[in-house]
Amino acid sequence: MLNKAELKALTIEHLDELMASLNDGLAGIGLEKLEPVIARLGRGNKLPHWYAGLKSEGKLPNFDGKTVGSILEMVFVAVLEQKIVGDLKLDITPLKINPARGVDLPDLDLGIKSPSKNYCTSEPFFSAYERLYGNENDALILLTDYQEAKKKSLLTLQVTDWKFLKKSEIADNKLCRLALMHREWLLQQGEQRAQRLFRFLAYANQSDWRANQLLKIIEVLNDPTKVDSVVRASIKDFDNQNKKREKTGLVLHPDSEKDALTTILGIDPIYGVLDALDNWVIEVLKDAARAPNENEWARLKSGPLDGKIGMSFALQWRYNFGQVFRGEPVVDSEIEVPGQLDLDQKEDI
Repeated sequence: MLNKAELKALTIEHLDELMASLNDGLAGIGLEKLEPVIARLGRGNKLPHWYAGLKSEGKLPNFDGKTVGSILEMVFVAVLEQKIVGDLKLDITPLKINPARGVDLPDLDLGIKSPSKNYCTSEPFFSAYERLYGNENDALILLTDYQEAKKKSLLTLQVTDWKFLKKSEIADNKLCRLALMHREWLLQQGEQRAQRLFRFLAYANQSDWRANQLLKIIEVLNDPTKVDSVVRASIKDFDNQNKKREKTGLVLHPDSEKDALTTILGIDPIYGVLDALDNWVIEVLKDAARAPNENEWARLKSGPLDGKIGMSFALQWRYNFGQVFRGEPVVDSEIEVPGQLDLDQKEDI
């Protein structure tokens, strides 16, 4: 009997074959072999109502993204079981899909996320520090053509690309890079300094002008001369931004935003920058931000900090997989302060 790790390893090893079979199934090809598993996974151990149309025409009703994500999971599990049990003739316990909270495929400790060509999914929010240490489980990221397919009355859905991400890689690429850049030398000076930096990185809203400037300053935190130069460039940017805003009738950035950066000049750059980070967190988030707990801090100190995606706050977590598939930097638009949310609101599109 295969254990979870062995079954996951086999899944990754045969991922290209599994994706080809998944796309065949989504086109109505070879569903006869998958039918017993799909029936078992269906409500009341019956074939779902969409199955007949998929089998006869290779099409699905024009469902919402959440429902499409559930169908992808069901067909993938059927393909996986058929491959492992049928083709490889290995013994496994029938696989399950977790319909409630937790990991999508608990028998593999594996999540499935299915963004379409906007590269984004929405996920439940647990802790802001997930942005740095990552997810609780590895995940398959299945890029679909749902955005194009949903324009028609019936969906002819396909998975156009796929990636396997380790749990630590499901974290913000830019913020992890900054955390890793400064972790070792800050820890040598005292854990409190590193915690202050990590708290800001976990909660930073990259669309906020001052937070964005502070991220630029963090890039050069260990070089006092460069800190001074970047701060002065930020002050110049403030003046230029407000001139443009005045001409176009937009609300001006308040002077307090510039003053908050000016205070960094003329003092020890590490103290000045860390104080500026704390001030942004306190002023913007007030009681919504907290220091990492003991478990989170242990993961932040020893974890790989190798995030590969964009993560921002937009109602829940907003995962952006654009960098994974396009190889281009992610530009996030963050609009909401994080908070504890209804965990049943997960929707993959």
